[in-house]
Amino acid sequence: MSTIPRPEYPRPQFFRDSWLNLNGSEWSYEFDFGQSGVARGLCASKGFSKSINVPFCPESELSGVGYTDFIPAMFYHRKLAIPEEWGGKRVLLNFGAVDYECEGFINGASVGCHRGGSSSFSFDLTNYVAAGNEYDFVLRVKDDVRSGIQASGKQSVNYASSGCHYTRVTGIWQTVWLEAVALTGLKRCRITPDWDNGAFTFTPEYWADPCDCRLRIQTDAEGKQAACGEFKAASGVSHVLPVSIRRDWSPDDPFLYDIILELLDADNNVIDRVSSYAGLRKIEVSGKRVFLNGVELFQRLVLDQGFYPDGIWTAPSDEALKRDIMLSQAAGFNGARLHQKVFEERFHYWADKLGYLTWGETPSWGAAFLGVGGTGALSRENYWQGAYNFSNEWREIVLRDVNHPSIIVWTPANETATGANLADYRHIMRELYMLTKDLDPTRPVNDTSGYYHVKSDLWTVHLYTGSAAELETQLCPAGAEVYSRPEDYGYCGQPYLLDEFGGFGYVPPERKLYSERSWSYYGFERMEEVLNKISEQVDIVIKHGLAGYCYTQLTDVEQEENGIYNYDRSEKFPMDKIREIFLRRP
Repeated sequence: MSTIPRPEYPRPQFFRDSWLNLNGSEWSYEFDFGQSGVARGLCASKGFSKSINVPFCPESELSGVGYTDFIPAMFYHRKLAIPEEWGGKRVLLNFGAVDYECEGFINGASVGCHRGGSSSFSFDLTNYVAAGNEYDFVLRVKDDVRSGIQASGKQSVNYASSGCHYTRVTGIWQTVWLEAVALTGLKRCRITPDWDNGAFTFTPEYWADPCDCRLRIQTDAEGKQAACGEFKAASGVSHVLPVSIRRDWSPDDPFLYDIILELLDADNNVIDRVSSYAGLRKIEVSGKRVFLNGVELFQRLVLDQGFYPDGIWTAPSDEALKRDIMLSQAAGFNGARLHQKVFEERFHYWADKLGYLTWGETPSWGAAFLGVGGTGALSRENYWQGAYNFSNEWREIVLRDVNHPSIIVWTPANETATGANLADYRHIMRELYMLTKDLDPTRPVNDTSGYYHVKSDLWTVHLYTGSAAELETQLCPAGAEVYSRPEDYGYCGQPYLLDEFGGFGYVPPERKLYSERSWSYYGFERMEEVLNKISEQVDIVIKHGLAGYCYTQLTDVEQEENGIYNYDRSEKFPMDKIREIFLRRP
């Protein structure tokens, strides 16, 4: 059994054999509270005195550090040994995610930088390393959740967690790995399902111009070849392959085609080989309904924030990611809003495998969440800087996850505030919607979950109340088709979803010890009261013909104790009663 934490390949939809997992405690670190590390020569360090267990953030228990105060900057160090057999290859140092801004150094020389706490990125080390040699790698990290110019989501801007804001995340929080790739190898490949015609469209991108090379694509289904083709290799050129064996992807039958991508040189040698997969499905909006593969889809979603008691944003194991999905399905949900966090690719892999529908979201961008004059004391200049940082990171996120069949909706923002002024806000949100549509025209875009809508394919609202009658009055106001706010652009007949409601707090008597800071939207002492409230409010959504809902939430998170499950994923309610409620549909 491997002693390396999170030893599995982190990118199952783009797998190569030549890789090295760099997780573990061979990393050392030093906090840089005065941000003087560059001046002190830490970029050329040969190692620091304290160890940290990567990929867990220093605030977490699993990191071996457990420091939960603000960390404005820190340095990591690790020895990198480049295998002899990687000679003549492109050497990539890949990061699942680093919060928030970082720069990498090989023996003191800068090899790249990245801004964005949730998107994946790579440093190309080819010109800085040689096969068979060992190097000192240093990563400098900066993080300031109070700046208002970086997306931070539910990370607390105060010292301690409170309400619906939790322990912060700094630095490396997803897997780090080395990878050897042909100099002209595949950088990515978009795989777009054409459900209407029973085909897939492949659009590759290469690290360099693969002149005189060909791309061979093979698609298998049920152990048999379903499609195969060879094409002249060129970045951005699309190739269509109809499948001879037709099987759709859906929650009832999450079938995945196996795909092999091979880059062949002029002598027919395989110089790059990538394993992938894809699902044949179509998600579309027609009138007030959402359809999956031509069948009306009623979305029974749960809010999932992806926090863990020992890893915070990082799941302790791959099995924990899979288990969260299975727990949700056991409770009667067919999917989740992945709330205020970009979930790692392994989660999407399990969602694809298990037939679990998701809305892709990202942490709130600082200016929209804090507002001008808020904790970040934002100027109008900083407001626009925050918007720029956010949109660039969102672009990277969509491009990373676009091939996953389980993702059916993009939701770039959550409970946005107008910030500097309403005109600025509307401009930013309109551009964000258009950016998402340009990147991926195949999925609906919910511009902002809850409020304030500017341009959206869905009409989503957040309504928290302990009264079923009040929920009904708010959800279906007299003289109006939908609930809206004065800042919303007018409703245009989109599908209507209650994509946050509930939040009913309940703490089992035996767990009162852990609830001195307990918070929820509405707290109840008796389990039966909570079950009745959930049942009544779900029935109202069904009664009024909405396209779906999202219940808050899957698990407790720290002091927010309104989950279907406890924070440690143990059962809080009788699952047979919970499942009966959330399996209801029109």
